[in-house]
Parts: sequence; C-alpha cells; structure tokens
Amino acid sequence: MTNTGKIELMAPAGDFTAMQAALDNGADSIYFGVEQLNMRARASMNFTIDDLPEISRRCKEKGVRTYLTLNTIVYDHDLSIIKTLLDKAKAADLTAVIAMDQAVISYARQISLEVHISTQINITNIETVKFYALFADTMVMSRELSITQVKKICDQVQKDQVKGPNGELVEIEIFGHGALCMAVSGKCYLSLHSHNSSANRGACKQNCRKKYTVIDQESGFEIELDNEYMMSPKDLCTIGFLDQVVDSGVKVLKVEGRGRSPEYVATVVKCYREAIDAVADGSFNQDKVKGWMDRLETVYNRGFWSGYYLGQELGEWSENPGSSATQKKLYIGKGRHFYPKSNIAEFLIEAYDLSVGDKVLIQGPTTGSQEMVVEHMLIDEKGEAQKASKADVITFKTDFRVRPSDKLYKIIPA
Repeated sequence: MTNTGKIELMAPAGDFTAMQAALDNGADSIYFGVEQLNMRARASMNFTIDDLPEISRRCKEKGVRTYLTLNTIVYDHDLSIIKTLLDKAKAADLTAVIAMDQAVISYARQISLEVHISTQINITNIETVKFYALFADTMVMSRELSITQVKKICDQVQKDQVKGPNGELVEIEIFGHGALCMAVSGKCYLSLHSHNSSANRGACKQNCRKKYTVIDQESGFEIELDNEYMMSPKDLCTIGFLDQVVDSGVKVLKVEGRGRSPEYVATVVKCYREAIDAVADGSFNQDKVKGWMDRLETVYNRGFWSGYYLGQELGEWSENPGSSATQKKLYIGKGRHFYPKSNIAEFLIEAYDLSVGDKVLIQGPTTGSQEMVVEHMLIDEKGEAQKASKADVITFKTDFRVRPSDKLYKIIPA
C-alpha cells in the first residue's frame, strides 16, 4: 500500500508503452502478465521473463508497486515454468504475485514473495478472507458483491484485526473500472466448450460479445429479445460513486484492461487519479464526475454501468460488439529525431494529412501515451505550414521527449 493514506490506484500494463502511460498518469501500482501463464495469455501484448528487471527498475523510480499476474488454472506440466517465473520475479524484486492456484500460492510463500488472492477465488465473506490471510496480504473480492457487503467485510477485517503473513492488516481490493465477464468473477467455460480454448487458461474467445437469438426447439418460436448482445455486459465504472467506495474501507482499486491501448490506460488512470485525490481533499462532486465521464467515454468502452455495487439484481448489456468510444486514433507517421535543447520533435508523415490545430497522440515504449494539440508546424525544406501530407517531414514543439520508435496518431471523432 502507498503511504499517501489514499486508496491505492492499480493500473493495467500490457506492454511498456501502456506501463509508461500508467506511470505518467498517477498509478500507485501496476499489474501485468508474462507470456502464457496469465488470464490475458492470448492478448497481443504480454511481457517476457527477460522484461522483469526493466519493469521493476522503471516502477521503482516512480515509487510504484509491481504485481505479476499468475492467476490461471495450473497443470502438472506448468509447475517447473511457474517456479522459474516466480524465482525470476523474486530476483527482480517485484512487489507481489496475483494468484489463485494453490501451487502458485505455496511456492510464492516458500520463496517469501508476497501473495495477492485473485478474484478467480471468488471471495464473498469474512471467513474466507481469514482463511487466505494465512497465505496472502491482499484479497480481491468477488465482482458480484454490493458495496454494502464489501464494507461489511472491510469493517470486520478491522474489528477482528485480520492480518496477513507480513503482520499487517489484510488489504481488500475491488475492481473499479473496465470490462466485466458474464460469468461469476470471470470463471467462464463458453469458449472451452465451443472452441476447446479455455478462458481460465487465458485463451478466452469472447463468445459472450457476439449476437445471439433464443429459439424454442420444440415449436421453433424465436423469443423476442430487447438486446441481441444478451451475454455482453457493459463496462464497470465506479467513478460516479467513488466516495462510497473509499468510505467502504477498500484499500486497492483495480482498473481492468491489460489488453487495452496505451491511451485507454492513460485516460482512465488520470481520471481515477483525479477522482481519488478529489475524494481525499473534499472536492469530489457530480460536476467533476460529469467531466470525468465525458473523458472516459473517449476511449474504448462498451457503455458503462455500476456493476453489482449499488445492489442491482441483473446486469446491463452492451448494445454492440465493439467499442462505444467517442474518439478514435488514425496512424499518421513515425518519429525521426528529437532536438532536446529546443524540445522540437521530427516526424515522417506516412498516412493521412495533419493540420495545425489537430489533436495528436504520440506513443512509444519509453514515451508512454502523450496527447497534445499541434499549434505550429514546419515542413522540411518548405518552412511553416498549416497542413502536411504523406511523405512530408515535419517538426513541431512538444513538452516531452520524443524517440525514433514513437508513433504519431491523429485523434478524430469516432
């Protein structure tokens, strides 16, 4: 837990660009997967074992905690890989491992690596918290609990002084924002049955995000549905009642999205950072909530609802298979050079036009995800210009360092 006295803001990191976006926008901790042994194993973005020292170094520079997710079902043939990975995590001085399998929990404890219990365990009561306190310092609650139930568990942790292996009170963590699964705390078997591809091994095919009809097989009658996406929940969003979340006694708020883009991480983390700070200083109000919601809607989302925290009995379902984001990015070009004395960045335009006044996004493994408006622009050998096109080499001023590996995007309405 951070020493600010505020709730810990935990951000996803699918690659170094997303990780840097989290670090730049106020995350207190990050969580990430390595190769095939995490719940996003099929994602295009995953770190390797060799990345662990660099992850640790960059996060320590910012005072940010590092959590390795190793929360899949584990088979006998995985055990040697798991021990190697946990040994490497320990050597890299990562903060903790997020786990659900007893083999992972047991070996992490053997090597004195802090353990956090994954939501896949489905913790819904104080007695389960007390049991896992024998092995773990932080527990992620089931996603199906109401905020009243969460608060009761947090109060009981205080009352009974439930302590983890480190001798400190167990910390309670909940999901705060992002995609939800139709299954109980994510334990879904649909893609295993349909594609022999287990979601519980990080290989979900996302059957639930597709359109469905319901047909009575005896009569052939098709049941009318209000929404064909009847198994695809809207995304969770707690920013509108974050004051109640903080008041519940929760210590860690988790943003979902290791498969999401760096701009998603940057925007969501920054909004929740501002909201947590506003709750702490007493300035949290619904006018600010409206502004945060407008910004959250600019990045990937399936629409928002409050999950089960406010006591809803049924879920709210998305209306389309993809994102409802109000903005999207277009690839424009790549970085070529940076002039540090004048903070001038040089780019090669490879696609689409770019004009003065356009909002752009610059992303890279070290740069993270940076938004800005192009206020002045020069075209190589042409001088000052209002518009640049494909094959032009352009320069403009930035407030941050740009690198040759960086990509330049234009942000436009979706």
